Amino acid sequence: MPKVLVAPLDWGLGHATRCIPIIRELVVLGCEVTIAASGQTEVLLRTEFPNLRFMQLRGYQIRYGKCGVLFSLLRQLPRILRTIKYEQKWLAKLLKKEKFDAIISDNRPGLFHDSIYSVYITHQLQIQSGIGSLADRLLYGLHKQYYRRFSEVWVPDFETSPGLAGKLSHPKQHSRNVIYIGPLTRLQKENASSLKYDLMILFSGPEPQRSIFEHEIMEQLHQYNEKVLLVRGLPGTEPKPTHLPKNIEIENHLSAIALSSAIAASSIIICRSGYTTIMDLICLQKKAVLIPTPGQTEQEYLARHLEEHGVFPYIRQFEFDLKEAINRSRNFSFNHPEYEKQFQNYQKVIRSWLEKINAMQD
Repeated sequence: MPKVLVAPLDWGLGHATRCIPIIRELVVLGCEVTIAASGQTEVLLRTEFPNLRFMQLRGYQIRYGKCGVLFSLLRQLPRILRTIKYEQKWLAKLLKKEKFDAIISDNRPGLFHDSIYSVYITHQLQIQSGIGSLADRLLYGLHKQYYRRFSEVWVPDFETSPGLAGKLSHPKQHSRNVIYIGPLTRLQKENASSLKYDLMILFSGPEPQRSIFEHEIMEQLHQYNEKVLLVRGLPGTEPKPTHLPKNIEIENHLSAIALSSAIAASSIIICRSGYTTIMDLICLQKKAVLIPTPGQTEQEYLARHLEEHGVFPYIRQFEFDLKEAINRSRNFSFNHPEYEKQFQNYQKVIRSWLEKINAMQD
């Protein structure tokens, strides 16, 4: 079976976690999988796949400032472009030393090569700039120039519009190499015999906004007396806060199995509107209130889109009030479509993809 290199982006942990079911399927099918990562992305994936081979691949190390994501990205654009060129050189150098039959790149646009079958994973074919249609078209054209160079583009959403990601994954036009593989999740739906937590709060995403939101929540939790579980989204050896009220449990990170059980045992979830988190919640059919990262136009768009379709309510971070969030969750319809069967569609896509690679080798 083919040797496959998998390389997720390092902006938050969502790109890594949504690669987990893909890596699992490749392993089940007998592929020799190598993971390229660094930092917390590497720590998380080593926890899930301790027996796989890892390579060090420098990340983008983008930070979202308080001034808004678009401004932060424009300011860091030279470093982003340098990292893309670094990815291309890194891969070319690697392929001179080792033979890989395919590469799966989750939102790392520099990881393609003419000599191997290259796959690009993204749910943002159409990036939402937040500043108008002209900027959206320019960003779409720029992004397309990169992803059209890959053999295939895998979009983790439903082919029928609007899907889960709306305009992000369903632009008016897209290139012929785009394949909708259905949503992805590393979690398994469970039916808890009883609810252990009244409230579960999932922190995620890049700094400094992750820590800003955590601090705001911690302040308000001192007035909350019900059972709470906090998951900080910090895999590794980060020390946990101490001297918390007895009704609050805190974990830096949970494995896929432990997180599935914890979510099933929680009445209400408060979390970011990151796309991977949304796919997880839809799969598990859980009630949640979304808090988009301030200035992160993708999360802001997703939160509005999902509330408009009655899927999840959302509250902006600067307006966040814990009591209001709980009341919103109690009075919201939570119109969750039954998507359970669609979460296995990616397996068919991978099998078809492997057949193409094997045919090319023959």
